[in-house]
Amino acid sequence: MTDRLERWLPLFEIFLNSPAPEDDASLWFDNHHHPTTAFLSLLLSAVPSSRSPPPILLQTLPPALQSRILSFLAVHHSRFPRACLLSLAAHFLDSSAFTDSSAFWARKAAHHLHDAVSSSAPPVACGHSLDHLHRRTNENDVDLYALPQWLKDPAFAAAPLLPWLPLPAGSLPRSNDRYFAAEPQAMELVAFQDDEPATYSTPPPPPVLDPQIIERASVLKAELLASEVAPKAIRLAKDIRQFCLDSGTGSQLMVLGLIQPWEADDEMASVLLSNLSGEHGLSFVGWHAHVLCSLVLPKLLTLQKPASRVLLSATTRFCQLHPVAAVEALLLPLALRKEGLNVVLCDALARVIRECLHPVHVSAFCQRLLCGNAGDRRPVCLPCHEELLSDELVWTESLFMLFNYVLNHNVCLTPDTADQLVSVIDGKAHEFSKSLKFGNFMLCFVSKCARASSLHKASLERAAMRTETFVTKSILSKLSV
Repeated sequence: MTDRLERWLPLFEIFLNSPAPEDDASLWFDNHHHPTTAFLSLLLSAVPSSRSPPPILLQTLPPALQSRILSFLAVHHSRFPRACLLSLAAHFLDSSAFTDSSAFWARKAAHHLHDAVSSSAPPVACGHSLDHLHRRTNENDVDLYALPQWLKDPAFAAAPLLPWLPLPAGSLPRSNDRYFAAEPQAMELVAFQDDEPATYSTPPPPPVLDPQIIERASVLKAELLASEVAPKAIRLAKDIRQFCLDSGTGSQLMVLGLIQPWEADDEMASVLLSNLSGEHGLSFVGWHAHVLCSLVLPKLLTLQKPASRVLLSATTRFCQLHPVAAVEALLLPLALRKEGLNVVLCDALARVIRECLHPVHVSAFCQRLLCGNAGDRRPVCLPCHEELLSDELVWTESLFMLFNYVLNHNVCLTPDTADQLVSVIDGKAHEFSKSLKFGNFMLCFVSKCARASSLHKASLERAAMRTETFVTKSILSKLSV
């Protein structure tokens, strides 16, 4: 595996660092003449794991890198064997393989790849070395769209297919064709259902805590509020960590909500933050996000004046070690704050972005925030603080300032993110017509996002004409070039 991977490292560096990975990767293939099938074979190689079936190599990469590779394959799908691309997409579209919301952009790129390949020419056979391909993927389109065997059973022919609908089984078409040309109404129904947005079930109710756990949490809360010296806070951090581990899976957030560690002053909170993680951190998934949402997030949600230096320093050190937790438990919930982002929160988030996150991670966060649905945007938050959050973005001057900072930080936004920002600009131009901060963001956007500015020139010009700041002429001048 190592020898096979070594010659592809320059290509992975292009996907990771290039502002235009699709074009640069295509040029790299043209210059190096490596077989495209070998690259897909590498991505589809099984990685040793206790999971069954084992994950492929592409699934072990960071989600943002997965998204860029899948997007490249979708754009240049004609260069690769069609059956192999369908197999690759199937690994990401399997609902049992990816349930984490952080994989949103990878799943979306896999959808684009599947759609692009499905509408292309008939499949090209994939090499025999790819025997480990996903079982659920079939190289034959007829098999892919055929009815499952249990629906063909005669026992179902006499009864309605969907008993809650007034649709007799005899009126259904008998053909196994992909499209029902003789039934235009059926086609319209299928198209309508495909356009329905995905729905997400509400999370299961939290487990009921044992009275002894509640009593122990009350004792730890009292000790924490009475703590005034660092050694005692360090001991308490160890006790809280072990207590959360002993409380059982799924109970950690409830336990932290009972202890209320955010009530400690900033100095004690910084000590707790540095001692609840690190080499002694818990092994269960999501612990670092739980620490942030119970220690730092509650302090920032109600912040009206600049945060203390000691709290921000401890937070940035923690987020540098755990950037995924920073996105889940700080960036997402603060961006979805019901009262909207204010200036002090914008400054705090800008510092986290600058010092803790890679530009690719920031781009993925922006895509998830602007293009995802409520399920994809669901942040990590204590139940007692959910009432402070909104399901939709509340656009304020400070939120536009944050996106202005993101663009000036040389973050390359994905095309769908940029398109969504154009819609926001067009819709909010009248409301922020005299806002210089909105005008500066718009000027930065048309300067940094040339593709979106060219495609949506008319909408951006219409929005600029509704503003009344001294940067309006500069915006129109940029758009006229």
